[in-house]
Amino acid sequence: MRKPVVAIVGRPNVGKSTLFNRFLGQRKSVVDDMPGVTRDRIYADISWNRYVFTQVDTGGYIPRTEEQIADAVGRQVETALGEADLVVMVVDVKTGPTDWDNELARMIRSAQTKHLLVVNKVDSEKDEADASGFYTLGLGDPVVVSALSGRKTGDLLDEIISRLPETGEEEEEVRIPRLTIVGRPNVGKSTFVNKLLGEDRMVVSDIPGTTRDPVDLRMKRDGRDFLMVDTAGLRRRARVTERVEYYSRVRTEEALRRCDTAILLVDGVEGFTLQDTRIVEEAAGLGKGIVIGINKWDLVDKDDSTSGRKVKDLMDRFPSLSDYPVIFLSALTGQRTWRMIDMALEVHDRRQLRIPTRELNGFLAEINASTPPPSKRGRVNRMMYCVQPTTGPPTILFFTNRPKDVPENYRRFLERRLRERYDLLGTPVRVVFRQK
Repeated sequence: MRKPVVAIVGRPNVGKSTLFNRFLGQRKSVVDDMPGVTRDRIYADISWNRYVFTQVDTGGYIPRTEEQIADAVGRQVETALGEADLVVMVVDVKTGPTDWDNELARMIRSAQTKHLLVVNKVDSEKDEADASGFYTLGLGDPVVVSALSGRKTGDLLDEIISRLPETGEEEEEVRIPRLTIVGRPNVGKSTFVNKLLGEDRMVVSDIPGTTRDPVDLRMKRDGRDFLMVDTAGLRRRARVTERVEYYSRVRTEEALRRCDTAILLVDGVEGFTLQDTRIVEEAAGLGKGIVIGINKWDLVDKDDSTSGRKVKDLMDRFPSLSDYPVIFLSALTGQRTWRMIDMALEVHDRRQLRIPTRELNGFLAEINASTPPPSKRGRVNRMMYCVQPTTGPPTILFFTNRPKDVPENYRRFLERRLRERYDLLGTPVRVVFRQK
């Protein structure tokens, strides 16, 4: 059953994201004194007294602007108003009602959606009298809170639930594949998501760094649910200077740690870079599945053999990438965008592969017969047996009489043979040696 949707709206820097994070109990939205930090709609499920609703954080509303990003953020706010069961408008008691507050209030009244006026930054009882000035907005009785300290936020949650339909029973969470889109800034990650959704849900601009927060989107492909996470562009750490950009990178790295499969988008015009390989190495080190998408393929001059040459050149430059599938796509036109999702879900399933112990030891017997581990200083190294203790990624434990003497190249040999035997393209394979 659909959960009720609560949209938090307001002009920039009134504390919307701080309130969002307070309800959530963690810092999901990036919070900073700089206005306009939140740009996309950020979604999260909130549970309060066994009632569950979906909360939406929006960018700061700025009316009638000619700036590209600010105008796109304004459209995001309007879309959130259209999908919400309840609109929570946040204002700042320190500034009092402003012209922008009045314009947004008029929009909310016109939308004829249930609404609640929240006066934020009321840190003590003596500040509560100042909240009466917001009656002029025509949105009813204001509710006073301090999102930063948590003052009266529990009362606010009670008030929100009282205005929502009785359909938000708490349900047991079902684990579904989690796909995270990563890449350098401005490679088309948000355009890719918008094409899949069929709507401009993500703010898209040719200005690098438009996306600040990871955005979770629940989607479906051929009857199968999955979670798509759009993230901020990953720059080299040496180039991360702004405080907001630093926290955006932290959020992106956290989204990467929590995902099952990383979809790396690469700019097909600029080509694969060392920063792209670092992202692959970071994802592989975390044991995540990886799919590589060469985006903006519509802008590349090519013939029938171009993609094959590109893949060969890529593998020649970065041999480690041969372990992962490469797809050429255009997020702008939609070419092969869903193929990327299909491949990411296939990689997710391979990452969960469980190989029976009997079959694994048959594989080991073949290896011992054809290519046993090399001896070291005249001492024979024997592989006795193997098991798979975990999945996600597949981890194979080999028991041997001299684990410290097994060379790194033999470990890579075993990993390569496991990939070939069990079709593990796209997922890391961990090979571990233990003392018999």
